[in-house]
Amino acid sequence: MSGIFVTFEGIEGCGKSTQLNMLANWLREEGKDVIVTREPGGTNLGERIRDLLLNGSKNDVFSARAEILLFEASRAQHIDEKILPAIKSGKFVLCDRFFDSTVVYQGVARAIDARTVQFLNDFALSGCIPDMTVFPNISVAESFRRIASENGSRDRIEQEDESFFEKIRGGYLKLAEENDRFFMVDGIDDVKIIHKKIRNEFTKRFF
Repeated sequence: MSGIFVTFEGIEGCGKSTQLNMLANWLREEGKDVIVTREPGGTNLGERIRDLLLNGSKNDVFSARAEILLFEASRAQHIDEKILPAIKSGKFVLCDRFFDSTVVYQGVARAIDARTVQFLNDFALSGCIPDMTVFPNISVAESFRRIASENGSRDRIEQEDESFFEKIRGGYLKLAEENDRFFMVDGIDDVKIIHKKIRNEFTKRFF
């Protein structure tokens, strides 16, 4: 029996984490065995890499090459240790970010050659591709407004400027246009309305 693998992508503050947890709760109510995880992270090694990548100031300079290799190292461990075993045992795996984040953050925004990004992703993925990718779409202005309203400290990537996130959003829109596994939803709607749309799409695809 094979499980289902769903990822959630988008720019900062788009509501993907909220929607992931709402879908997980609904699936559990339906009696499904659900694993919720995230990238970077998801394993002990991955969480240490996450802390290294995100919990520093903008002055903690990573080269683009070093950054992408750290993300891929976390991903490879995540897939081997957690994601693939869960899918193979029939569980529903919901992941907050996955390889599409690398395509747009490191490939588009950091301007790493697309062939290099694809090669590194393919090596880390070992054939593990999501069955569905949920993309709540919001503007960069709305993203910045939401981040500012949280009154918390920003991680290293959240400290990037507006032009960086315009590139990110453009990258996601292109991926959504080119890939049938993407389900793009208006991230400005009420969270319950967004959840209903995601749940209906999920049901249509898998039940």
